[in-house]
Amino acid sequence: MVRRIFWMAVGAGATVWAMNKANEAVHRLTPDSLSGTAARGALHLGDTAKRFAAEVRAGMTEREEQLRADLGLDGTAVVDPQPRRALRRDAGYRAISAAPGSPAAALPPSGTRRGTRAIEPTPRQLDELPGGTPNRKDL
Repeated sequence: MVRRIFWMAVGAGATVWAMNKANEAVHRLTPDSLSGTAARGALHLGDTAKRFAAEVRAGMTEREEQLRADLGLDGTAVVDPQPRRALRRDAGYRAISAAPGSPAAALPPSGTRRGTRAIEPTPRQLDELPGGTPNRKDL
């Protein structure tokens, strides 16, 4: 008789456990529960994206500071190891800089024609091929 009562209690306990598991599964699969799970997942993803963006922003700021220090844009002067040669003023040239930091290009001043001369055209001479015939492509 004790065996029957024992097995009846074990069966009742197993039934209660199975019913609880089934109710939890049904509750998890309801539309409200599924939408709540999706909302929590989206919030977690948003928080993760915000942390990632903050880390990227901090890295960008750090790298920009490094580049500014390397290029001398943070207020420190860039030392030029070789002094630049001064342009001769008596030659009539002026320096024009194409962009900040680019080397200066020396150009003659506009409107000044000192020391210029016309280029005289030289007549083309035909190259003679061996055998005495002129090269026809030069005609």
